Amino acid sequence: MKNLRMKAARVSLDLSQDQLAKMIGVSRQTINAIEKGDYNPTIHLCISICKALGKTLDELFWEEES
Repeated sequence: MKNLRMKAARVSLDLSQDQLAKMIGVSRQTINAIEKGDYNPTIHLCISICKALGKTLDELFWEEES
């Protein structure tokens, strides 16, 4: 599943995928894969992304049940 909330949070801070990746120590391809839903990040990586974007785990990674 695509992570549009993560992408929206990143874009709202005017950060490129590359800039976010450098902030948390991963590749741009990793950020791209997470946003596209092709990669399931570890909890450690999720927390790093949340801190960089000023969001909570629930705001970025919690999936609502249909």
